Amino acid sequence: MIFSKRFAVFVLRFLALGASISATTIMITSRETVEVLNIKFEAKYTNTPTFVYFVLMNAIASGYSLILLFFPAKNKFGHFILVLDLIMVLLLDSSISACLAIGQVAKKGNSHAGWLPICGQVHKFCDHAAIAVVAGFVASILYFIIVLYSIHNVMNLFTLKN
Repeated sequence: MIFSKRFAVFVLRFLALGASISATTIMITSRETVEVLNIKFEAKYTNTPTFVYFVLMNAIASGYSLILLFFPAKNKFGHFILVLDLIMVLLLDSSISACLAIGQVAKKGNSHAGWLPICGQVHKFCDHAAIAVVAGFVASILYFIIVLYSIHNVMNLFTLKN
């Protein structure tokens, strides 16, 4: 029983690690160059601070997950790790929300501000960014499940009683 609880948290952390690494990798490698009216335009994640924030938060979540995979199963920092898990959920959610807002403007534009949609010209970049956001959302959901599971286990994430 105790092994199955530890194993479940390990599997959830491993899946969250995979999702956050995928989101980071996909966003970093998304790049497209197009020519519009004889002007070259390169779309990449570093052009938008929101996407840089998204990559940074997913990279932090990846490192955090990797560290906790090798953390000892029994320790006295269970409550602190629970708080850090909750912070990871909040940071990932904020980066995803920001990316969704920028993605909406990139796809539809904003006629009130005079912003034209760009996804009509850079399909590949927009598709990669959308896939990265979905992978980040999966990582966020997995962290939320870890938080719920930890709270369910009386807030003893790694100090499960025998």
